[in-house]
Amino acid sequence: MTESARYGWTVLLPVKVLAQAKSRLAQLAGDRRHELALALASDTVSAVVACPEVARVIVVTSDPVAGPRLSSLGALIIPEAPPVAPDGDARDARGPADGGRPNPDGSQRPLNTALLRGATVAAGRWPGTGLAALTADLPALRPAELAVALRAAAVTAGPSGAAFVPDAAGVGTTMYAVVPGGKFQPMYGGASRARHAAGGATELALDGIAGLRQDVDTPDDLRAAVALGVGPRTAEVAAELLADA
Repeated sequence: MTESARYGWTVLLPVKVLAQAKSRLAQLAGDRRHELALALASDTVSAVVACPEVARVIVVTSDPVAGPRLSSLGALIIPEAPPVAPDGDARDARGPADGGRPNPDGSQRPLNTALLRGATVAAGRWPGTGLAALTADLPALRPAELAVALRAAAVTAGPSGAAFVPDAAGVGTTMYAVVPGGKFQPMYGGASRARHAAGGATELALDGIAGLRQDVDTPDDLRAAVALGVGPRTAEVAAELLADA
């Protein structure tokens, strides 16, 4: 029995409101950007649901279209909580001028807050679960790749109990996993590879997981993912967008 077989993994995926997602793909996708973002998330969720190491999938989103679509694929949908201002009001604590910009260290507060919300729900409902955060833009992900990474996380996580997979560019992070009893402290956004390593998480240097590492933020990323082989929803949209590029 593998170590990860002793407990189930809960995989957490944050999905932005589609109208705000994938801004760096705007030049390629135009007014179909929301459609592409949903296709990326749908193919990612489908792969995660099919992974034998995964007990459940939680998507944290308040998008009225993405929620039902991803729920139909097998994900549990948790709405994003409204930020709480210092005075305790449940309103946007960032203020109108912030607009969700990254923190000074490059991390993305809304994204990490969404992951922490999902982790809190998972810990309350399924005590003893392993927690793994994934970006929702991995259309070339294979279930077997995720299984390999989760099994590796179960046996190689450092003293913090955390392990991570860097993105294909070697700058960001696509998977951050914490074994039961570890502290779940995601630091996604910008140069998150360095932040996760500095925080004590073990970097997983694994062969054969190109789909897990290939997130999609730019047109070149999309082309790279298509070359690896993407899921059917992304393939359909990408074929039309890249044909016109």
